[in-house]
Amino acid sequence: MHKVLIVDDEIFVRKGLINLIDWSSLQFDICGEAENGVQALNLIKQLTPDLVIVDIRMPVLDGLELIRQVNVEGEHQPLFIILSGYPDFSYAQQAFRYNVSDYILKPVDEQELIATLKRIAITLNQKQLLSMTREKPLVEIIIESLVQAEPDDQVMTQIAYTLDIPLFSSYTYVIVEMQDGLPNREIEYMLPLQTLLQRYFHLEGQPLLIHARAYNQYGFIVPPLWQDEQIDAERMGYNKLLHSLEKNLSTKIALFIGHKVDHLKQIVHSRTSADECLNYRFAASYNGLFMATELLELPLYYFDVDEELHRKLMYEVEANRNDGYINAIDAIFIAFQERYFAPGAVANTVRRSMIATINIIRQLEGNEKNLAWLEELLNWQTKYRNLNQLRHVFINFIEEAAEYIAEKRGEKGEGNIEKVKKYIDGHFRENIYLKGIAAEFHMNPIYLGQLFRKNYGVYFNEYVLSLRIEEAKRLLRQTKKRMYEIAEQVGFQNADYFATQFEKLEKMTPTDYRNKMFDQK
Repeated sequence: MHKVLIVDDEIFVRKGLINLIDWSSLQFDICGEAENGVQALNLIKQLTPDLVIVDIRMPVLDGLELIRQVNVEGEHQPLFIILSGYPDFSYAQQAFRYNVSDYILKPVDEQELIATLKRIAITLNQKQLLSMTREKPLVEIIIESLVQAEPDDQVMTQIAYTLDIPLFSSYTYVIVEMQDGLPNREIEYMLPLQTLLQRYFHLEGQPLLIHARAYNQYGFIVPPLWQDEQIDAERMGYNKLLHSLEKNLSTKIALFIGHKVDHLKQIVHSRTSADECLNYRFAASYNGLFMATELLELPLYYFDVDEELHRKLMYEVEANRNDGYINAIDAIFIAFQERYFAPGAVANTVRRSMIATINIIRQLEGNEKNLAWLEELLNWQTKYRNLNQLRHVFINFIEEAAEYIAEKRGEKGEGNIEKVKKYIDGHFRENIYLKGIAAEFHMNPIYLGQLFRKNYGVYFNEYVLSLRIEEAKRLLRQTKKRMYEIAEQVGFQNADYFATQFEKLEKMTPTDYRNKMFDQK
């Protein structure tokens, strides 16, 4: 972290700056405050801040005079940002003569300050790199500088000298992901991981370039000597490393291995390819070892799972059939692996199934918050990082939801398919439709349609049509009503449509049918 001293005679301005942004996320830490230039001079000597943010106009000693005295007399030389409520060009000219890093007008704009701090952080990082000694290398700063962008030649030469490593050699960036099923950094693995990696790569007494990333990940640069020894056995060497780390750290681990580069300066490109390997974490048969050389030419799948698989799962959930929804889930997860689903596509599929399940629960006037596994599935991406872990959580959620749905439907006492059929038999003359009946019986329409066909061998619409045509035939035989009257009485809104459907089923028009019945008499 880089230390920051804030100097302004107004306390509200100082506190406002402190609370304006997340300083730590930008590699800064507020080390102190001063209300005038004299206090600031003393604090600069005591605290040795890397950056001083100072108001240009203050009592006792103003900002410009403070900067002049520090530049001329101070042993410690921090960087400065000037704050001013006066857009006067003469002030800005004088400030930049003192090598001020930036001149920001009040009120301070959040985005402008963030952009300035990001630029200054890079400057400070490079400044620290150039001031390193052989005895105390700043490993975290080195690797983060290397993997963010290609450093200039001066910095690269100093890094190579300090670490006693060649510039021109084989280097690879590797991401180690701890798949412990815990939130990020609940267990801190940095020190034991560093020790294990140094031992594995035979780096006793030498530095290992390693740093902490987000999402329980650590990145490190593989030393060139080890890589040169592997030649054609690279996968085998990384596989041995993976098993060694899992055994010693007692947790599931995945390695994401970038492309090999021929110059330390190019490690940023290896890091980029390692990051791209993260998109293949759900691909089949890689067993925790994901190598850019094997993966990055394979096309990722960015869409939702097939509609048929989703329908199948929802049907089995509504039917509360354990074997059925387990098989449906397995089919979905096989698709994830075999078609190289991107993490976003996997997340969308899980979200879609979860929403559909919650909708069923709400239709039954249930409360999804009663499901113990809901929270785990909602937040799965913060804890679960491989398919086995996700499958475990997903199955537990679906199993619990299916039982809850069956329980709520039992409470309603209206989930019996025979009751649905009786309802249709008594109301087919009305303008009924599947969605409306499903709502009446607190069922999902897709599930109801499939259940009806399974029990009675016909689709809902086919059954309703057959009832209407049979009733129409009775009316044609027993009454002298006109066609439009019969059509309306049996549930058709349009006489022409009635005639078309009648002919399709009976192979003759309604008129022909009536005439045939009278001829037989």
